[in-house]
Amino acid sequence: MALKSTNPTTTKSWKKLQVHFDTISTTHLKELFKNNSERAEELTIKWDDFYVDFSKNRITQETLDILIELANEVDLKDAISKYFKGDIINATEGRAVLHTALRAEENSKVFVDGENVMPEVYEVRQKIKTFTDAVVNGKHKGHTGKTITDIVNIGIGGSDLGPAMVVDSLQYYKNHLNTHFVSNVDGDHHKEIVKDLNPETTLFVIVSKTFTTQETLSNANSIRTWFLEHLPEDAVSKHFVAVSTNIESVKAFGIDENNIFPMKDWVGGRFSLWSAVGLSISLSLGYNNFESLLEGARKMDEHFKTTEFDKNIPVISALLTVWYNNFFNAESEAIIPYTQYLNQFATYLQQGIMESNGKYVDRSGNEVNYQTGTIIWGEPGTNSQHAFFQLIHQGTKLIPADFIGFIESLHSNKDHHDKLMSNYFAQTEALMNGKTKEEVLAEFEGTNLSDTEKERLLPFKIFKGNKPTTSILIQKLTPESLGKLIALYEHKIFVQGIIWNIYSYDQFGVELGKQLAKTILNELTDSSNSVKHDSSTQNLIDFYKEKHR
Repeated sequence: MALKSTNPTTTKSWKKLQVHFDTISTTHLKELFKNNSERAEELTIKWDDFYVDFSKNRITQETLDILIELANEVDLKDAISKYFKGDIINATEGRAVLHTALRAEENSKVFVDGENVMPEVYEVRQKIKTFTDAVVNGKHKGHTGKTITDIVNIGIGGSDLGPAMVVDSLQYYKNHLNTHFVSNVDGDHHKEIVKDLNPETTLFVIVSKTFTTQETLSNANSIRTWFLEHLPEDAVSKHFVAVSTNIESVKAFGIDENNIFPMKDWVGGRFSLWSAVGLSISLSLGYNNFESLLEGARKMDEHFKTTEFDKNIPVISALLTVWYNNFFNAESEAIIPYTQYLNQFATYLQQGIMESNGKYVDRSGNEVNYQTGTIIWGEPGTNSQHAFFQLIHQGTKLIPADFIGFIESLHSNKDHHDKLMSNYFAQTEALMNGKTKEEVLAEFEGTNLSDTEKERLLPFKIFKGNKPTTSILIQKLTPESLGKLIALYEHKIFVQGIIWNIYSYDQFGVELGKQLAKTILNELTDSSNSVKHDSSTQNLIDFYKEKHR
């Protein structure tokens, strides 16, 4: 059954939110805390090793109650049931959305077209384990009998961003293999990666569902050409494996059929790291850590699927986005992890969130009359504090921010970790409270500033505060806790899409530029091909061709 189609702005709860917004929109967070001594406790969810504090958001319990009414009015529970059962909720592409099945327990039953997919899911997982163990333990050797030392993942989009983010985030847990990622079709990119590699000890993982993606195949073929400058053609089968559904094209490339890892069309690319797309994760971290990552995601799945909305972390997170995006007109959200390990996390979420919910047509095919999607950006603290926090603190834009922190550091450096976390706590407090005129004047006391200088400087040093943040505090960065964190945002994306009445899992907007690029490439490589363009594009093409002869 397809998802229901309800324009959220026509619901009773949306109208209640509009009235409620008018009464609360100018209320300062300091006032909300002053009026309710239990606020922090009431608006915090403690689950497993997660402590999620929503209290520094510009909401009251009434706000949450009405937002939950909205979730019920658009029948979110029914949508969640369809999501996990394997119904065709990606209706525009006629597909189920079942990345959750990839981390479900083996005895689960998840049906697609009447067939339980779980036996196949675990068959692929076993294949990943067997291959990973063989490479890591040195049983799988290269053509010349040498053990593998380097892994190169060749993919783009979800076939790159997910694995690259996880491997980078969990580098503390990495084994002896060196892992590299080639994504951009820019030839300089893959040249920089391979220039210091030994082809005799390198394994290449080509990730392309159709084995037709231009960027991935261009890189794979160029790397293959480089490889064959050093080793014979029959060596390809020892050094190249593929994650794909296009068996014949993969075999034609020279890859052994036993080294093809399948994937299904009910797993979208940007949610595919849990599938065979995660092969490079397993190779880099070892299969047990890959399995722990999956287990963490499974635990968050259960929390999301079974917990009432008022204590449901992904649901509350998504409803807050709707609140800020559609009522405060806040167009972006910042993701600020207080660990350098998660330096690629916001980049990864940019695809997950912006590709999923960047839609202007609702599930009935009508153009929406409200904002969907949010711009996602961020960098780790404390680096980000010295980059863009000025805009969040004193700029004219309202930018809700998620602060992600860990109680334990991985290398047990208490001095550094205390300094890091003191900034984590201080920034959310500063964003909430700001700095009043009276506080600035008090700071001026004891200085050598004249009254005239004090008066001149005063307006520049006042912070209004009232900037919303959510604090996600986790015990320790582990494969399991990262799995939970990623799944939290996956489900947040889903809930947002349900509320906004859009299809989150297609990506037709991505395809248009690709189609035009193919046409223009023909023009660049064959002067007899000519297509009419607008004058700007034509001038740019002509200038490029003239200078690039």
